[in-house]
Amino acid sequence: MTPSPKGFARREWGPLFGTVRAALVARGWRAIPMTLAAVCLTSLFQIVQNQDWGYQPVQDIGSVRAEDPLWLALLRTPLSLFVPALDLPVWGALAQILLVFGIAEICLGRWRTLALAYVATLAGTLYARFGIALGPDSPLGLPASDRLVVDTGPSAAVVGLAVYVSWRYRAWWTGGLVIVAMVVEVMIKNNLAGKEHLAAIAAVLVLIAVREWWERRRRPGQDGVEPRPGTRSWKPPIRS
Repeated sequence: MTPSPKGFARREWGPLFGTVRAALVARGWRAIPMTLAAVCLTSLFQIVQNQDWGYQPVQDIGSVRAEDPLWLALLRTPLSLFVPALDLPVWGALAQILLVFGIAEICLGRWRTLALAYVATLAGTLYARFGIALGPDSPLGLPASDRLVVDTGPSAAVVGLAVYVSWRYRAWWTGGLVIVAMVVEVMIKNNLAGKEHLAAIAAVLVLIAVREWWERRRRPGQDGVEPRPGTRSWKPPIRS
């Protein structure tokens, strides 16, 4: 029997929706303080970098290019999560951060969300150097001109978090759709940003594989392992 749209939606997003709704009903905007701070910081960077006096300071503290020394790129990477691309509408970046970071902060906790966002962004940053070293003739390679291109900003972190939360709450179709969309992006527009998104997804999938392996070694529901979303013993948590 073909499942109804309502039944599909309940299975795909029910546990996730329940967690987010419970947190927002209980605490409102106080449930996502880190997300709100990220939105404000991104807005501030956008305003400053569009001023004649502000462009270069923002570049100096938060823009990463493959031509930069590695130590400098690593130093700038945490803030690069919040520097929006100049050639894209800033409202898109703000909406992505508010939605995906907000859901992740509620479902995973703020520190895990920040850690995953950083890992995803760092994967894209390091891939750019690896791809340029391989050269344009390799399927995974990049042209040397990409060494001058600024990294993706918050989008790699958004993609990585979306995939991780989808796995954590068993929203398989949603996670698969995000991955397929990023592959199609690269097929249509084969640029650095698209490939960095795939690198971010690859890094998150490695983390997921490690987490699955670790959980299989432990008995579910014991030794500090939380019941998985969708199981009978699971209840939507409210993260502080």
